[in-house]
Amino acid sequence: MSRVQKNSRVDVDVDAPVQDVWAVVADVTRVGEWSHECRSAQWSSGTGQAVPGARFRGRNRARGLSWSRTCEIVAVDEPHEIVWRTVPSWLFPDSTEWRIGLQPSGRGTRVTQTFRVLRAPWLLDRVYAQLIPAHRDRDARLEADLVRLGAAARRAVRR
Repeated sequence: MSRVQKNSRVDVDVDAPVQDVWAVVADVTRVGEWSHECRSAQWSSGTGQAVPGARFRGRNRARGLSWSRTCEIVAVDEPHEIVWRTVPSWLFPDSTEWRIGLQPSGRGTRVTQTFRVLRAPWLLDRVYAQLIPAHRDRDARLEADLVRLGAAARRAVRR
């Protein structure tokens, strides 16, 4: 029986300065501009800024399924790295840590996105793999997300 991918690292060079990419990444309300799965997010606690302990709720869609998750900012090193995790609940007892790192690269930014599953109950892992086959191998979609992230950062500069 299939299982979901438990960790990954993807790197993409984008044609936008680190500060501009950071402005998009650190504002979780902009995730719908670049994520293939998370359609929107809203701050649910804290100051509405990316600081450790702040929480937001992401609304996701994949393969005709919709769901939302509460996430918590774990670490912030502006403008180099942001880390958050999905908060386990009775409905979604799993948890995944997501990390986006930014480093200057030539005329732009090297964006690195990693994730690792922190907790995945055995049965739920297999159910997710069947309901959302794209979660079995996410690398290509995550790389495409980072390309869209760079495009969103470039659009913001032109405004």
